[in-house]
Amino acid sequence: MPPPPPPPPPSSRCLLLLFLLLFLLLGAEVRSYEAPEDKQDVFARKACPAFLTFTNAAYLAGVTVELPCHCKPQQIQSVVWFFRKHLDGSKETRALTDNHGNMLLDPRGVPHSGDLRSRFFIRLFSLLIFRAGTDDSGVYICGSAHKDFFYGYDLDVQEARTLSFGPSVSKKRKASKLGSTGPLYRVFISFRPWSVCDRCGVPGEQVRVGLCHVHSLYLHARYRRANQTVASCGSGAVPRAFGQLQLSGGGGAGLEVRSCQATCQTEAAPSSTLLTLMTFLGYDSGSLPVFYMNHPAGHDLALGCPGARPNMAVAWDKGVEPIYRSEHLAGRDPGAASPRLLIDAGHHLMFQPAKTQDTGVYYCWLQGHRTAEIRLLVYAHFGKRQSVVSHPDFWTALQTVFRAYAAMTAAFCLLLLGRAGVSHLRDARATHED
Repeated sequence: MPPPPPPPPPSSRCLLLLFLLLFLLLGAEVRSYEAPEDKQDVFARKACPAFLTFTNAAYLAGVTVELPCHCKPQQIQSVVWFFRKHLDGSKETRALTDNHGNMLLDPRGVPHSGDLRSRFFIRLFSLLIFRAGTDDSGVYICGSAHKDFFYGYDLDVQEARTLSFGPSVSKKRKASKLGSTGPLYRVFISFRPWSVCDRCGVPGEQVRVGLCHVHSLYLHARYRRANQTVASCGSGAVPRAFGQLQLSGGGGAGLEVRSCQATCQTEAAPSSTLLTLMTFLGYDSGSLPVFYMNHPAGHDLALGCPGARPNMAVAWDKGVEPIYRSEHLAGRDPGAASPRLLIDAGHHLMFQPAKTQDTGVYYCWLQGHRTAEIRLLVYAHFGKRQSVVSHPDFWTALQTVFRAYAAMTAAFCLLLLGRAGVSHLRDARATHED
């Protein structure tokens, strides 16, 4: 009878147990990402309208706008986005991108032209507009290179003209009348619900956004909304005859900020087995994602919170010091200059301009939880017409260098004198002994 096979070495048994543990813990999650075979294309379930209409979308200036292309033929593998201003005719519709997503318009002739290519981006057929401004308002159409139009948007980007802090004094803000109450139209501000507290464990803030809207029975039927008698104030559905009346009524978007306090919810701790496995794989579940950024001094800088959406609550800290929106918001003091450090309506932390003392570690809160760490380095930058001497800290640095040089020279001279004194005493003692 042959002898039984020898048992595997301890190292092999450890590897087998580790692979078995990985399969038990991660097997279900890995299998859940397998796409089913009968999965259909999302564009195959929705046909494009035979008559092109425009979906009205209103946002505050400064937010990141995403315009999805909800429908297209299945044979179209790439889309082209077109743009025209509200008051222009259909002949003024121009291609904003090509079928590869590259910008086509001349940046010198487009509003916000300095950073046009960095603000517009196509991702999965959707058009992203970073830090949209009022000049970006207009009609956006998703189509093909042969000018076949599939889906359209009526984008209205509004500037926040009304800012209020602390508890709101008005109780009926959702239908606040601002303009004429005549038979043609009525202007009002529609406020969204208050956001959640942007911090937990420490005093935080809540934000509520109000956008200007017009109620009328004479809106253009091609601009679609859930309620056909309501459109945003800057929409193309508003007849041109309403324009002067709307402005005289003082219509405009609003932004409200109030203080809040929320307790941090304790999350369930993972099991010891999972913690051991994560430690073995080199992953720390308690750490935040860290982002590094370098930026030249003297230029404007905008920091965005990763994963933030316009309807989310976002907060910023520099180290352990919170940066409150009520203290760093443009327009909080009428007639006063805009602060250098501010938080815009799109939740971006703005430096206008950035300085070397802004270097530090910044933390981003999203929906009441700290989610990201940004390590910012602002370095001195010299242009073609600038020199080192023109830097404001040049003379201070030069004095520091000279002082250090003088201190080192004095220390060197003292060492030489000490050495010479020791040698003189040693020679004098030798002569005395002789």
